[in-house]
Amino acid sequence: GLKVPQVCKKLEVTEQTYYRWRKKYGGLRMDQAKRLKELERENARLKKLLAEAELDKAILREAASPNC
Repeated sequence: GLKVPQVCKKLEVTEQTYYRWRKKYGGLRMDQAKRLKELERENARLKKLLAEAELDKAILREAASPNC
């Protein structure tokens, strides 16, 4: 029964944050939102691993080149 500004003040978040969250998670159930966050974390981890692997490949390629 509270209005958005009152809820935001109680939760100590800005109204902008509330509306951003609502836009992102508004149509999701709690379990779906949790799964989305898990997938986002996993995706970030995999991207980091891929970047590291690409860097390793580039280093090995440079070390193997005859122009060293």
